[in-house]
Order: sequence, then C-alpha cells, then structure tokens
Amino acid sequence: MTVRRIAPHLDQDPHVTVGYPSDRIMGTHVDLGSDARLRCGTVLYAGTTIGDRFQTGHHVIVREQCTLGDDVSIWSNTVVDYSCRIGDGVKIHCNCYVAQFTEIEDGAFLAPGVTIANDLYPGQDASRDVMSGPWIGAGAQIGVNVTILPFVRVGPGCLVGAGAVVTRDLPAGTVAYGNPAVVRGSVADLQDISARVEPVDSASRFRLAAPVPAKD
Repeated sequence: MTVRRIAPHLDQDPHVTVGYPSDRIMGTHVDLGSDARLRCGTVLYAGTTIGDRFQTGHHVIVREQCTLGDDVSIWSNTVVDYSCRIGDGVKIHCNCYVAQFTEIEDGAFLAPGVTIANDLYPGQDASRDVMSGPWIGAGAQIGVNVTILPFVRVGPGCLVGAGAVVTRDLPAGTVAYGNPAVVRGSVADLQDISARVEPVDSASRFRLAAPVPAKD
C-alpha cells in the first residue's frame, strides 16, 4: 500500500492523484513538501520526492523515482518520466516531455513543447540498457519546441532558440539555434531588449523593431 507523506498547506483540486502505484517499484511512498498547489488532472506517482511550493497546471504527470527541488512549476499536459532529477526553481511549461534519467539544474526554464529524448537507438536492447537523458545546466533557457537528444549537456546559462534540435554539447552562456543547433554567439552579447522591440500605442503593446541595416 502506498504511504502519502505530505507537508502542510496542500491546495489540491478534485481529480488529483498523489501516490499513484507504479508497476516498476512496490511498497514505496511519495513525499510532497509544504504549500503545494495541484490542479485537476495531476498525477504524482509513488516513489518520488518533491520539495516545497510545488505547482502544477492541469493534467501533469510526474512518474516514480523522481527528485524535485523547491519552487518547481510544471504546467499543463506535461509528463516528467521516471528517475529524473529537477533542481530548485525550475519552470517547465505546457506540453513538454522530459524523458527518463534527465537532469535539470536550478533555475532552468523549458518553454512550451520542449521534447527530451533518452534513447540513441530506440528498440535496441543495448541502447535501452544505457539510456540517459540530457543534462541541462543551471539557468539555461530552452525555447519553444526545442528537441534535446540523449547524453547532450546544455551548459549553464545557455539560450536555445525556438525549434532547435540539440545534438551536441553547448558551452555555458552560449546562444544556439537551428537543426542541428549551432552556437551563434554569447548570451552576454545579446542586444538589449529595447533595441529589439518598439511601442505600438499607449496600451503598452509592442512590435519588433525594424532591423538595423548592415554596414557596407
């Protein structure tokens, strides 16, 4: 039987399951820290540990043998598969898939639609035996619909552009995009946001600014 160990001040919608039994492991518990906010459709498997102030959107699944730090947010229709490690302050947006054995360090952000893989040759026994998700460094920002392949290391503070397919390691603090993703520059050298957008009207709406013409 699953034992639930839940700290105080749980705010839980109807149709939330805390301690769903796993076919992989038996007789385990789920630890859930204080001040959690769980929205309807959330399923937390037995055998996982979650820190304080955890928040979910709707229809979030966190599988067994995961460890999540404090102040983690996971938004609607996202799956965190088993045996993942997620640090403090990580934010994972909607419609993401985080494959088994992925590690995400403190303060990283996954935008909507990020997909993480962990199997080099799907269907091969030898590949299954060495499955590993990527390692995503602290403060890395992963853009919309990015795919990150197995074993890849995304350095701390990286910015990965929308739609990129990350097939190789990215050094810390770099900007990368494309398929396959290629380092294009440094986060430290990015233009200030004021050079990229301009106001449209007094209602605080903005648009992309006209590009600066290249010098001859």
